[in-house]
Amino acid sequence: MRKKTIAVKVGNVVIGGGGPIVVQTMTKTSTADVEKTVEQIKEVEKAGGKLIRVAVPDKDSVLALKKIKQQVKIPIVADIHFDYKLAIEAIKSGVDKIRINPANIGSKEKICEIIKVAKEYDVPIRIGLNAGAYKKRLKDVKHLMLRQLDENVELFEKYKFNKLVISAKTADVFSTVEIYHAISEKYDYPLHIGITEAGPLLWGSIKSAVGISILLWQGIGDTIRVSLSSLPVDEVKVGYYILQCLNLAKYGIEIISCPTCGRCKIDLLKIISEFENEIEKESLVWKNLKVAIMGCEVNGPGEASSADIGVAMGKSSGVLFIKGRIIKKVSVDNCVKELIEQIKKL
Repeated sequence: MRKKTIAVKVGNVVIGGGGPIVVQTMTKTSTADVEKTVEQIKEVEKAGGKLIRVAVPDKDSVLALKKIKQQVKIPIVADIHFDYKLAIEAIKSGVDKIRINPANIGSKEKICEIIKVAKEYDVPIRIGLNAGAYKKRLKDVKHLMLRQLDENVELFEKYKFNKLVISAKTADVFSTVEIYHAISEKYDYPLHIGITEAGPLLWGSIKSAVGISILLWQGIGDTIRVSLSSLPVDEVKVGYYILQCLNLAKYGIEIISCPTCGRCKIDLLKIISEFENEIEKESLVWKNLKVAIMGCEVNGPGEASSADIGVAMGKSSGVLFIKGRIIKKVSVDNCVKELIEQIKKL
């Protein structure tokens, strides 16, 4: 059962409070480049991302925040390291939330200055700890992160600031899980979960899926970010795929396809790729359907009967089925077109 945490509103999005798990990502552009940053954020909006974080390493980035915010709908989170003054200026520029890392932001006095301004502007803060900020062995880092988190939460609560989101990430799955277990047992603030520095698209997606899924399955986590050396849109999609696999969200068409073997006499990968392109082009990607694309009679329609619709292909032709019931025969060359036409009717 998922733990119910305090609800924290970020723009028009609520994190925690038993609400839907929020999928977020981070831009990969220079924030000072308004045009490119806005372009990337709009792609994230289209993909269904609910929050976007932008790096704020300098004054030029701060100056860009207001211009960026005017051109996008999604709430913006300013990511601050090292300079507490940038956090204060980002809040004043109108961002919806800030993230600070107490391990590098400076003294308690500086954090107190951030808290005062955040209270004045009613802007939530994520205390975002990251193992990479500590020059110690991972075993020691876990205890250090938890101790520093306790000190900072105590500081925020001293100033009666409760619009907090908490994260404490490492690049190791099991260490991250252990840390979040400890945090979840102690605090009721919403948790931002993920594996930091997860890696390139394939490896990073797998690593993130393992870590995030363990926590979500145990009821821990209110918002997720899949950290990948890839585009923000990829992070959003992988995030939703994780939620969909756990029945925690619906994210458009789910493709079920066989891995292929010696029985498959067609280029199934080409057919799947063509189908993916067509559903994007026809704006069908958001239909909540399970679609099966099978390479032989063994895997479909029998084994794919849980799908809403699908095709099972032989050497030159196959069958199209809906809910396991065969509707018609289709040719290999025409199967994607037939599938798209039927999906439009559903």
